[in-house]
Amino acid sequence: MKVKSILENYVFVLPAVTIITIFYIIPFIWVFQLGFFEWDGITSTKIFVGLANFKEILTDGNWWQSLWNASYITLIALTFQNILAFLLALACDREIRLKNFYRVIFFIPPVLSEVVVGMIWRFVINDIDGANLINRALIGMGLGNLAHHWLSDPKIALTTVAIVHCWKGFGWGFLIFLAGLQTIPSQLYEAARVDGANAWHSFKNITLPLMIPVIVLVAILTVLGTMQIFVLIISLVGGEFAGHTSVPVLRILASMRGSSRFGYACAQSITFGLILVVISFIQYRFSKKARQA
Repeated sequence: MKVKSILENYVFVLPAVTIITIFYIIPFIWVFQLGFFEWDGITSTKIFVGLANFKEILTDGNWWQSLWNASYITLIALTFQNILAFLLALACDREIRLKNFYRVIFFIPPVLSEVVVGMIWRFVINDIDGANLINRALIGMGLGNLAHHWLSDPKIALTTVAIVHCWKGFGWGFLIFLAGLQTIPSQLYEAARVDGANAWHSFKNITLPLMIPVIVLVAILTVLGTMQIFVLIISLVGGEFAGHTSVPVLRILASMRGSSRFGYACAQSITFGLILVVISFIQYRFSKKARQA
């Protein structure tokens, strides 16, 4: 009976294990192996180059520029996007009118396709003769000096992409923050009010400490999601693989499509994955120390 029970348990998990093995583990092993080869992706000839691909990454200026671009977008998402999501979650956690309506509205952008969002915003801020909707609105308000070519000006194009990304993604953080706030017992706030604590003291000594695990979770998901952004940029900017809006995933795609260097693209993928793992580990360690403090 014990053996039968064990076999039944394995049968239940077998479909999930099979899917993970076929679509995740085997491709990962293959990509890791290809990182040590030079391959054009078409012929069967693979030339073993050892660590040459990884050494080339160290001197690839375009790769490090794309990594900086992704880091810049991630920094804006970690600050502006998550602070906005947290403040809106605090507002909707209170007894305000139409709070359920706001919850639905705030969650609409995240469920939209990135391609759809990119095309919509491209229509709003497209650079055809500078006559986009935002520029027209600025000119109409007498602020014509603030009008720009939002997607072609290297000084502001990346910031524009970051803001659109924040608009697209803040709803996920909003929902997670709201769920975390609703797990805090209301008795704690009642006891604080009895002791004479004001709203700021309640937030600093009750809300913020209890929300640290949730804040860390949102921060990790934000980093992992934003660093891998590329669909939104393709649909918004038009598929530029280099320059002021390039990000690591686009550089990997460019290595495959542009120069047909699949081995180098695999080495970039492995390096990028390791960077994300290290960043997540650092965030986890800092959050652990913050909870202990």
